[in-house]
Amino acid sequence: MNEKRKQGILQIFSVLLLLLGIISTSLLFYHTYQKIAYQHISAFCEIILEHSPETEPQLLSGLKEYHALTEQEIAKTNYLEKYGYRPEEFCKGIPVHTFLFPTFLFLIIAGFFMFESWEMRRHNQKRIANLTVYLEQVNTGAKETLIQTQEDDFSKLQDEIYKTVTALYQTKEAALFAKKNFAENLANIAHQLKTPITAAFLSLQLMKRKNANQYADQVEKQLERLNRLEESLLMLSKIDSGSLILKHEKVDLFTALSLAAENLDDLFRERHISIEIPENGCIEFSGDLEWTIEAFINFMKNCMEHSQSGGTVHCDYSGNPLYAKIRIWDDGAGFDTEDLPHLFERFYRGRHAVGSGIGIGLALARSVFELQNGTVTAYNLQNGGACFEIRIYCH
Repeated sequence: MNEKRKQGILQIFSVLLLLLGIISTSLLFYHTYQKIAYQHISAFCEIILEHSPETEPQLLSGLKEYHALTEQEIAKTNYLEKYGYRPEEFCKGIPVHTFLFPTFLFLIIAGFFMFESWEMRRHNQKRIANLTVYLEQVNTGAKETLIQTQEDDFSKLQDEIYKTVTALYQTKEAALFAKKNFAENLANIAHQLKTPITAAFLSLQLMKRKNANQYADQVEKQLERLNRLEESLLMLSKIDSGSLILKHEKVDLFTALSLAAENLDDLFRERHISIEIPENGCIEFSGDLEWTIEAFINFMKNCMEHSQSGGTVHCDYSGNPLYAKIRIWDDGAGFDTEDLPHLFERFYRGRHAVGSGIGIGLALARSVFELQNGTVTAYNLQNGGACFEIRIYCH
């Protein structure tokens, strides 16, 4: 017997029990009323006959007339009021058992309804808990998660949840498949670009040996840009496909920032820009040192490109039980308001972009930190300057 049918039978039984209780109580009170009325009239007649035996014919005749009266006629009779009698002076001392049965019956019915209510509430809580656990398992990515089939008031909701989850699984699988195909296509394009770029470089070197000119230098710059684009496409394909494996080892922030600055030392000297990295003690996080340095280089380079000659790129870092925080900022004019929402989009170049970048460095840097359980935000400082803030969470 399924749950829905069981609950229906239980509800019908409850209604029948309540109806039986009402009928039984009504019959009991009617029987008690008849018995009490009979006993009181009988006692009254006995007293009259004891004092006046000769009135027996008149008394019996009066009883017959009494039986012939209707309830409406009796209800209108207040004959004893003129002698000072009131209704509350009669029928005193009603037997206790008159109220015991109705009270006992009421307690049984009330207890049954309370039990039914508790049982229904317990059942609903159990069903809600099962559905909640099912959704939690789905959200955590548990495989082969099945929902228990039961027939009750939650059945329709259960069916809709199952349909939704199934549709979401299918959508997820389709999205992952499309993402994998996109990453593979991106990698294929990058690999296909590698061969002509290498061949073009070799041909260009031969041309420069025979007849160097300004056009050859321009072509070389464009080839170098294509080479960077090819390397970036390969890196993005690894990130999108999930094949970029990062190490999980202790990374000291001061060391990572210092090594990143060393890689840009020539560019900083060329532009007459300095970099400040305070030594705030040993603050570490679990991550990949090489890729962290690569991400820091992109942030520092962006700040350097937007700083005036003689300016400074500032770095700072701190830690707490929840996360390690790194800030990298400059003394320039700051981000353009229209650029802020798009800074980390791939291939996006701001309105005042400088250099020969292709707009992929910031997107790549953010992806690196996201793979290390981190977040990256960009904003303008109150006193001027653009700031990148990185938070790498411990858990």
